[in-house]
Amino acid sequence: MTTQLLLGGMVYSSPAAPDATAMAVTDGTIVWVGSDDVGRALHPDAEIVELGGRFVSPAFVDAHVHLTDTGIALGGLNLTSARTRSECLRQLADHLAEHDDDFVWGLGWDSSAWPADSPEGLPPTTSDIDRIAGNRPVYLARIDEHSAAASSALRDMVPGLASAQGFSAEEPLIADAHHRVRTTARGLISPAARLRAQLRALDHAASRGVVSVHENGGPEISGLDDFRSIADLDHGVGVRRYWGEAAASVDEVRAILDRTGAHAIGGDLFVDGALGSHTAWLREPYADAPDATGVTYLSEQVILDHLRATTTARVQAGFHMIGDAAADAVAQAMTILADELGTPALARCVHRLEHAEMVTPEQAEIFARCGTVASMQPLFDDAWGGPDDLYAARLGERGGGLNDFAMLAKAGVSLAFSSDSPVCAIDPWATVRAAANHRTATSSISPRAAFAAATRGGWRAAGVNDGLTGTLVPGAPAHYAVWEVDEMVVAASSKDVQRWSTDPRSRVPALPDLRPGARLPECVRTVADGQTIFERP
Repeated sequence: MTTQLLLGGMVYSSPAAPDATAMAVTDGTIVWVGSDDVGRALHPDAEIVELGGRFVSPAFVDAHVHLTDTGIALGGLNLTSARTRSECLRQLADHLAEHDDDFVWGLGWDSSAWPADSPEGLPPTTSDIDRIAGNRPVYLARIDEHSAAASSALRDMVPGLASAQGFSAEEPLIADAHHRVRTTARGLISPAARLRAQLRALDHAASRGVVSVHENGGPEISGLDDFRSIADLDHGVGVRRYWGEAAASVDEVRAILDRTGAHAIGGDLFVDGALGSHTAWLREPYADAPDATGVTYLSEQVILDHLRATTTARVQAGFHMIGDAAADAVAQAMTILADELGTPALARCVHRLEHAEMVTPEQAEIFARCGTVASMQPLFDDAWGGPDDLYAARLGERGGGLNDFAMLAKAGVSLAFSSDSPVCAIDPWATVRAAANHRTATSSISPRAAFAAATRGGWRAAGVNDGLTGTLVPGAPAHYAVWEVDEMVVAASSKDVQRWSTDPRSRVPALPDLRPGARLPECVRTVADGQTIFERP
């Protein structure tokens, strides 16, 4: 039995021990949290780890990622910095000039942030790409990954593409046309390149204080080969795998789990698409596309059947739902099954709502009664929630009510925070800050509540609700991260997230300063089950 004693820092602990400066870990389990002097007396033979005044927190969980795409974005053509159409195409040309790959997978362009009412604000076209790439297959996913521009060389590899829903000869592809092109493009990534991308993504997560991620795969988003390969990864960051495929019976649920090796069936089981690609399913038309209400991938009957089958099989399920009509359909199914099977049966499975951007208070009450977890992305609001940004452009006045963390939490819906990487960066502290500083102030939650959603909330979303995992208390698994911080402060009120205190008499655990403009913590070390999986050089 080996024990490490971490001394000389500040340990995030419960209100019962707000002044903790040390922590002892024995064989992967936290055995004590308190003051330096007591720790030395209790563990005289322990290995001493000097923290040097640093902050120790529970490690983070990113509850919705796409590992292969994240690794590609980190090591390949990432177009998120492009601010015009010309700049996007110039970055593609530069990449092609520097790499002789037979195939290019790029992602991250966002024409909603480009100049409006100008050719520079239009998405890249097929002809644009062909002029640069020639005969090379090129796939350029929009930042939400629900549409993509593609070269003719790639399009020509897809049989029957022109007859698919969402096809355009020049404009980016959406819906089924996009899914078909993405499937073909995915097949051009070699197993070796895929493995490098996945490990690169996990290394990056560890460097951000993350010890667990939830992979959201499915037939349209990642494909079975990619999904199954993740099970074979040898890495310190744990991966819980969700497969998005609908089942109509208990037998189908079991068959899908056997075929895929998934931990659960859900995640990116698409009810609809995304607002940026005009494919989120809305009750009323888009403000900037009056003839469009989005795309419906699952009927109300399929949603009901899937939820009934998984609940009966006692398997966690989930749905990708962004638009208000998509939320209507899932809420209706849960209402029916609450009467048919009872809310305890639903709550036992901890079903998930991915994104849950346009949920009403009435729906939140239903979801809370059924014990669901909302896996949400605060950085979406940070990127697109302003009065002049994407949500307002797509939805008009409706845009200010999205991602209402406060309303969901008040209703009793459990929150788990995530990045949806590569859509947004794996950056837990930025995520917590965004939730505490929502563009619509009344939708904010306190920094401590946001921190809990990014730590304990992620474990609960994975079905782990033992009251220990995701905390730094005796008996908890030793999942923690060490940070350099500028200042430790206490949020004085959950109603006014800008009020902070440094008074230790508050008896409330301190957090780093997360006010806008403050320097976010920098990860020094990440530990999972007592083993270091990242250490800053």
